Amino acid sequence: MALVLSATGAGRGLACVLEDQVQDEIDSGTLVRALADWCPPSQVNHFYYPHRRQPTPAFMLLVDALRHNG
Repeated sequence: MALVLSATGAGRGLACVLEDQVQDEIDSGTLVRALADWCPPSQVNHFYYPHRRQPTPAFMLLVDALRHNG
């Protein structure tokens, strides 16, 4: 990732990365968003967990809270 961001910052091309990973560079002007109209910001979070195991009650409370707030 560091090599990709270094090359992108040097003007060598485009990089497809999560905005959170480069927010400081965007804020400072080192990097700019390309195709911003085609990539609307998303507030969707994904949570992967093994559903075949017996989850603990505390874990299921977390999953239910995330589903409810999502």
